Amino acid sequence: MKYKPHDYQKYAIDFIETHPQAAVLLECGLGKTSITLTALNNLLFDHFEIRKVLIIAPIRVCRNSWPDEIAKWEHLKDMTYSLVLGSKEQRLSALQHKADLYIINRENVQWLIEESSMPFDFDMVVIDEMSCFKNHQSKRFKALRKVRPFVKRIVGLTGTPCSNGLLDLWAQFRLLDKGERLGKRIGQYRDAYFTPDWNGFTYSPRKGAEKEIYAKIADISISMKTTDHLQMPELVMVADKVELDEPIAAMYKDMAQDMCLDLALDSITAANAGVLCGKLTQLASGAVYTDGSSVMRIHFHKLDALEDLLEAQNGKPALIAYWYKHERDTIMQRFECREIKSDADIADWNAGKIPVALIQPSSAGHGLNLQSGGSTIIWYTMPWSLELYQQTNARLWRQGQQSGTVVIHHLVSVDTIDEDIMKVLESKDKTQTAMMQAVKARLK
Repeated sequence: MKYKPHDYQKYAIDFIETHPQAAVLLECGLGKTSITLTALNNLLFDHFEIRKVLIIAPIRVCRNSWPDEIAKWEHLKDMTYSLVLGSKEQRLSALQHKADLYIINRENVQWLIEESSMPFDFDMVVIDEMSCFKNHQSKRFKALRKVRPFVKRIVGLTGTPCSNGLLDLWAQFRLLDKGERLGKRIGQYRDAYFTPDWNGFTYSPRKGAEKEIYAKIADISISMKTTDHLQMPELVMVADKVELDEPIAAMYKDMAQDMCLDLALDSITAANAGVLCGKLTQLASGAVYTDGSSVMRIHFHKLDALEDLLEAQNGKPALIAYWYKHERDTIMQRFECREIKSDADIADWNAGKIPVALIQPSSAGHGLNLQSGGSTIIWYTMPWSLELYQQTNARLWRQGQQSGTVVIHHLVSVDTIDEDIMKVLESKDKTQTAMMQAVKARLK
């Protein structure tokens, strides 16, 4: 197929070519893979500025998105690639194969750099979903930081650069510019722009820090929002309230106050605030892991509400986002449904063969094109992560969606932590939106 880039795509291609360090913040559906491949093709074969590229991405994106885009476009026909996936022997063989691009999943970055015994002689690195490197304590970040001085060009791609707040930015930009803009150490960044919260473990931006941070990174960053450049379907967000009866509400309150529940057959104990959040989230949804690692069913209110929503679909396909394994098991026991995990599942969903599908955001939040199979998402349990939340919604709310409207339902148990999660997601979205606006691409 002949590639005819839109103006915004031409802008992004030029930005990558003219910026050896580039943060390209594109929301889902804008064609970031084809944009990046076109820039790589130009840098390889027109400008002769690079010769060997490492692409780091989620494993499903490695296996499907990048190869599919290379095969799709006529102007990329001379570009060769090698998939560094599979067993150790398969990965080593792929690295020894001569190619222009080497595509590896993020989980194997440390192996490549520290254990493969292969020379790290890539002169350009592309990090697809750069936000996966936001943890400065992760092994993948530390490994890539070691070899960053040997890389001439680097591009970070993501639509969710600071989904959990501005602290997320440091590690990502430390890889891009080696610490030039936000500091070489996380302590420098915190001291310059944040103040410790009352608990001593979290930090809040000091007054005026946000604009200072945005100004620091603006010269190597561009952002583009899907709604600015594409004709998107209408997006409808619905909070479906789930009322808990008095005994269940009292049990939930006891757990929140005492951090424990003594039941007839087992106990539920939270050792700290983090564990308590998880237990309360499970309680709000109807079942919880006990101290004995069994699953204790507490109520069916949210499951009944889900049944009402599915009946109201009148046969229209629905995608249910769950969080805990016991939620998946409970939903599958009551309803005829199928979890989307494999390429065959994706194909069947898009072909309309799965009326009710399940998806786990942390394992399938990135890289899936599911817009052909339906236009309704039901959040059985919401995550605290804005990135996973937005990426999961973008499986259906994207270009190519056949329906004129995408509906996102949220099952929210009243007076529970569900309401807090909704508020946190809204707050994080405001922070990220402000950052994206600050480095927004200004097309003529």
